[in-house]
Amino acid sequence: MAGIAGISANRLELLQIADSVAREKSIDRKIVIQAMENAIQKAAKSRYGAENDIRCEIDPKTGETRLTRVLAVVENVENEATEIRLADAQRRNPEVSIGDLIAESLPPLEFGRVAAQNAKQVIVQQVREAERDRQFGEYKDRIGEIINGTVKRAEYGNVIVDLGRAEGIIRRDEMIPRETPKYGDRVRAYIYDVRREQRGPQIFLSRARPEFMARLFAQEVPEIYDGVVEIKSVARDPGSRAKIAVVSKDNSIDPVGACVGMRGARVQAVVNELQGEKVDIIQWNPDAASFIVNALAPAEVSKVVLDEDTNRIEVVVPESQLSLAIGRRGQNVRLASQLTGWDIDILTEQEESERRQKEFSERTQMLMDALDVDEVIAQLLVTEGFATVEEVAFVDLGEIANIEGFDEGTAEQIQTRAREHLEQQEAERDAKRRELGVADEVAEVQGVTSAMLVAFGEHGIKSLEDLADCATDDLIGWTERKKDKDSEPVRHKGILDGFEIDRAGAEEMILSARVLAGWITAEEETPEEADEAGADAEAEDAPDAPATEA
Repeated sequence: MAGIAGISANRLELLQIADSVAREKSIDRKIVIQAMENAIQKAAKSRYGAENDIRCEIDPKTGETRLTRVLAVVENVENEATEIRLADAQRRNPEVSIGDLIAESLPPLEFGRVAAQNAKQVIVQQVREAERDRQFGEYKDRIGEIINGTVKRAEYGNVIVDLGRAEGIIRRDEMIPRETPKYGDRVRAYIYDVRREQRGPQIFLSRARPEFMARLFAQEVPEIYDGVVEIKSVARDPGSRAKIAVVSKDNSIDPVGACVGMRGARVQAVVNELQGEKVDIIQWNPDAASFIVNALAPAEVSKVVLDEDTNRIEVVVPESQLSLAIGRRGQNVRLASQLTGWDIDILTEQEESERRQKEFSERTQMLMDALDVDEVIAQLLVTEGFATVEEVAFVDLGEIANIEGFDEGTAEQIQTRAREHLEQQEAERDAKRRELGVADEVAEVQGVTSAMLVAFGEHGIKSLEDLADCATDDLIGWTERKKDKDSEPVRHKGILDGFEIDRAGAEEMILSARVLAGWITAEEETPEEADEAGADAEAEDAPDAPATEA
């Protein structure tokens, strides 16, 4: 853009400069001419005085420059630089009236060296801003696409990619591990964000995100591009292994076979682009248990037990399949968990058997102590599915009487003992609650039990305000997932850990406390918003903590 310095050039050269800059920067010619007009206006103001309203117009066809000073027609002049009396204005044009603007022609401006340099800076700045606007407008709507580029340079482990009409950046953590692109290499990457920043629009690219692999499959598999086969979810350990769940909307098309391709050609094309990353293609299933079994492939699963309240699933596998199900450093089960959205616990058949025996023994002993019965009676109750004293106390009497070896009298006696035990337990908890200083009003909160009141007291929650100030995670705990993918998630216990309460129940409890405390009315806040008030406090306590999940 060196030619811009010669802005006092003849008309033809002026237009040639504008055309050249517009082509070079891929921006509208009108923007360049407008930048030149602004530059000439600034130079003219520095010569005639900044207080003057000076305007410049360049004819886009001929290149002729017209410089004028604009004056407002007024009754009484307060600023001679920008105003003119009506009588004086009418000498020039009898038809003007108060409020009109009149223009005085100024002689052509001869640029000195300093003025030309200043004009060049104005033009360069405006052209650069127009170029940034053009880049941002062009790429902001392309988020989610795969784009090709050439490696331009590397900065602190980040790779700068020339996209032709802009530059993109692949940060170190968005690269496939052990991948080292060199200057001039062709790369494909996924646009995941475009931001308008002070130094220009920043186009952020990724080769490590699951969406990149999903887009690669869409390019290689026509059935995905056409919408016949749908990608439900993707989980990746970049550069090592990935799982992708697919489902077909046409029963005649096998989604897994479509993604694999003839002799594996389609999946191999994706694997080559991902530097040899092993890809497991999984058949998606609306049934969570079946989907999780598929996701743990190639391991064979004997049995699954789902807990929908906590979104956890227990998977039982033969001893010989344990290492295969877990994978190297837990990779297989971790990817299966990410793919399905369930927390997966893996047990061997022997471990499951031992655990069930332990549970049976613990429940038997608990019923023996609570009901003051012998081991045989307690075992019969546990075998029939009674796991708690509450179940024995409040179940229909006939269900107990129908147990082999029991009669109605025995059933009634057992149920009476169960209710007496619960009443005694309730009295003990109430005494403990009072001893801990938990206010009576807390017991009025929706969903709060006597056992919970004791737990509140042991954790310093003694008033309605204390409970109302809690966040959901304070009550039910949360799972901290480390940034290091090889690290196991860390479970942080909540005040009510071990109680049968889910996130929705905890939110309702906090909301009820806030209503009773008079902080809000029932209509002011939804259950989903109940713990947002505590979120800022949590963030202040742990500003650098990794992302967590309840």
